[in-house]
Amino acid sequence: MVFPAKYPSLNATEMTEEARQTLIRVLRVAFPHQCVPDGPYERTADTILTEAQNETWFRVALTQGLLSLNQLSDGDFRSLDDAAALRVLRRVDGTEFFGFVRRTAVLNLYDDAEVWTALGYEGASFDQGGYINRGFNDLGWLPDPRVEFPEGETMPEIAPGATGAPRPAAGGQKTDSTNQPGATSSDMEEVKK
Repeated sequence: MVFPAKYPSLNATEMTEEARQTLIRVLRVAFPHQCVPDGPYERTADTILTEAQNETWFRVALTQGLLSLNQLSDGDFRSLDDAAALRVLRRVDGTEFFGFVRRTAVLNLYDDAEVWTALGYEGASFDQGGYINRGFNDLGWLPDPRVEFPEGETMPEIAPGATGAPRPAAGGQKTDSTNQPGATSSDMEEVKK
């Protein structure tokens, strides 16, 4: 539901293509991935703009935030290099504008299948039989583990009792290692009025 703003001029605020391009630049700087193409950033920007159209508060925050970025940039935020743009974003990272952009972007940018492909994430595996038979052990960038302990090195000490069989608790009482309530702790007492 869209609630009208107190001032009618805010209700008429619409996002321009320039605002969209600035927002895409904000997303590129805030979530930098060289391997991710422009499509996911553009779709995320469109999602943010749609959310802003549905809520007056977000639309006002987004409009003011984008205007603030241009003012802090002495002109056009889009023309700044990455380092300068990041400095400007750090100046507004505590604002409602940036919080709205960040929340919406995290939920949408990283839920994009094109981003998954670019980052090497294969997606959920439950519907494909799990990870055990689908690359659980295919990390080629890790060194091979040592299978045998090298000669000449001493084995690390093992804590006393670590190799022995478990022993019953002192006093011969059986202890329950679970965190489930026992028979006496779950009994109900009579409730009196």
